[in-house]
Amino acid sequence: MIDLGVSKLALIAVVALVVVGPERLPKIARMAGNLFGRAQRYMADVKSEVSRQMDVEEFKKLREESTSALKDVENSIQSTVQEAKANLSDQADIFEHSYTRAPLDEKEVLGKSIRQGRKSWGVRRAARPVWFKRSTGMRTQVQSGAARMKRFHHSANK
Repeated sequence: MIDLGVSKLALIAVVALVVVGPERLPKIARMAGNLFGRAQRYMADVKSEVSRQMDVEEFKKLREESTSALKDVENSIQSTVQEAKANLSDQADIFEHSYTRAPLDEKEVLGKSIRQGRKSWGVRRAARPVWFKRSTGMRTQVQSGAARMKRFHHSANK
């Protein structure tokens, strides 16, 4: 970089004043300042463009690495699934050979899987979370009829 001190700048100003003249010196100084500002902005734009290009290249490399890693994971998952399918098919073959009874009818399967009557009602009621039961005032614990009568008579006698 050029080393410009105060004395050198003063010398340049005196020479410019003598060569250019006092009438045109302010106009030339403004023009030189504008050109210097433009040069600085241009250099800043070039630097930002270079850094942007470097960032784009880094993102491309990162994207390529991530896609290759995802493909590796996908391949390993597919191989694991294929192994699991092979093991399951082997187990199914063993099960078919060892199981001699005829397969169940659809109605039998559905009839065994669906609960009916009071049990179904109890299961649905128990499936509600305790915090919901407490907030709505529902009972959270089951009481026998005798315990309920005892509680009722105890509160009525007070």
